[in-house]
Parts: sequence; C-alpha cells; structure tokens
Amino acid sequence: MKERLLITGASGFIGYHLIEEALKNNLEVYAAVRKSSRTDHLSGFNINYTFPDFTSIRALKEELAKNKYDYVIHAAGITKALSQQEYNDINAGYTHNLAAAALESGTKLKKFVLIGSLAAVGPLNNIDSIIDGHTIPHPVTAYGKSKLKAEDELKAIRGLNYTILRPTGVYGPRDKDIFIFFKQVARGIEPYIGRMDQKFSFLYVTDLARAAVHSLYHGGQKTYTLSDGKAYDRYALATYIKDALEVKTVKFHLPVNFVKSIAYLSQKYSSLSNKAATLNVEKLNELMAVNWDCDIEPAIADLGFSPEYDLAAGVAETIKWYKTNKWL
Repeated sequence: MKERLLITGASGFIGYHLIEEALKNNLEVYAAVRKSSRTDHLSGFNINYTFPDFTSIRALKEELAKNKYDYVIHAAGITKALSQQEYNDINAGYTHNLAAAALESGTKLKKFVLIGSLAAVGPLNNIDSIIDGHTIPHPVTAYGKSKLKAEDELKAIRGLNYTILRPTGVYGPRDKDIFIFFKQVARGIEPYIGRMDQKFSFLYVTDLARAAVHSLYHGGQKTYTLSDGKAYDRYALATYIKDALEVKTVKFHLPVNFVKSIAYLSQKYSSLSNKAATLNVEKLNELMAVNWDCDIEPAIADLGFSPEYDLAAGVAETIKWYKTNKWL
C-alpha cells in the first residue's frame, strides 16, 4: 500500500512541483486546494483533491482522521497582503492549526514538513558573511515576520515530528514573481536599484521539491536553509537570461529615492483599492539587501540535499518552459 501525503498549497507554483516529485516517489498524493482555485494545470496528475478549512482545528482534525495521512508538506501561504495581521493569520495561523490538528487527530503522522522562507531570517548587512544556523533571525518584511512566526508556531506543538525548510529565492517553470524580471530582460530592459554591491542566492524549484520529499524520510526537528550552494552578484541573473535568450539590454540604475517614491505611491494605491501591491516600501528592504548567501551544508549532511541546477542551468530550463508555453 502506498504511503499517503497531503500537500497544501498544491495549486501554486511550488505545489505543482511538489506533486510531480511526490508521484515520482510512489506516494499517494492528496492535493489541498481552495474550491475557487484553478486546477486545470494539475489534470495530468493521478491525484486526489481535498478542500480543508485551515481556519478550523476541528475541521482539520476531521480531515486528517478521515484520510489518515502518513506525511504532510505544508506549502500553503500568501506572499502579498495588506497588513501584518493578514500575513500572520494565514502564514502562521494556518500552520498552527494544521500542526495542532495533526497532533490531536491521533493519526500518528510520520513527518510534517513546513516550506518556510529565507525571508524568515532576513538578509545580512555584511557582504562577506553567510546565513547559517547561528544567524539570529531579523526579518525585514511583514512576510518574513509571518514566516518566522509560522516556524515558532510549529515548534510549539510538542510531540510532532517536523522539518522546516527555508528556501532562498525560488524560480523555475510556472513562477510568476521572478518571471517579471525575465520579461523585462527579454524586452531589452535591465533595471537596478542604486549601485550598491549585493550578493544573492537562488534555488531551482525542482531542487526544492526533491529536498522537501526527501525530508519526509530524513532529518529531525531542525531548520535548514536551502539554495543551489552558490552566491551571485546582482547582475548574474540578467546575464544568464541574456545568454539563454541571446538578447542585449540597456542596463540602468534607478536612484534609490525615486524607487522609494514609486513604492510609496504603489502602497498608497493598494490600500485605497484594498488590493495588495507587488512593490511596496517594505519590499525594498529585501530587494536592496546586501547579502542573501546561505549555508546548505547541514541540509547536505542530514537530508542528502544535492542541488542539480546552478543559476545558469536553471535559467536555461526555465526559459525553455516559458517559450514552450508562450510566456515569453
């Protein structure tokens, strides 16, 4: 009999790749989605659908008791919200409710894997340092604070076997966030904020999916940072995109104060329209951060983590998908 895995956030970018990897590992997959979510892109998968109410521990207990999951990968959450409370209610609150229900349902869950974010730690101000297990978390956005709170909520559920993964910037087929930059470069535009030195890290989505599924069977109650194991300067992503597309760009550096003004106006408009903005003043704290380099050695040692894609290879594969699916 196949072991049964619940994947939350299954209709999203990362969720798609988690499903694909789980099926490769002969797991019976239950995809937790909203009834309003589009799932046509999942139609080729042999999976079951479920529609949990993450606001209710009681409803989640019934869900878990009914389907008797062996494992949970919790990837559901939001990356844009109008307030810290909204971030906390969904990113941290849903994590708490699902973890509490898993413990109280008596289903003897073997592992609860939380897909967190490096934003929960926040960036470093020193370009020569590296984010590791000793780095004191100092998230610089409401999103990052909510992801750190989600970790704390999970750790507070005593008796639950868990693993927390903190991936850095995740990109790949179906991503819509970093895709915005891909589109700009494809159009010959290569914008930057200011002229400071920066160090970034990236993780191709299938490497994250492999790490998540592998962590169902390895690692204990620990937190792991994930990247492709390399650090890149601020121009590397555009360089690899240009190489793959064989295009040239106009590179320019926008004044910091000008971008802050645009972000402020975007934030004001979003509050009036009651719709979360993609760019806001707080988001600049991440975009303008000095150093996002992170240590993956513990994940290599404990989880057998072995990223297959560096940025050059990952960008090339991503662009192939974007072109095939007419995104570019």
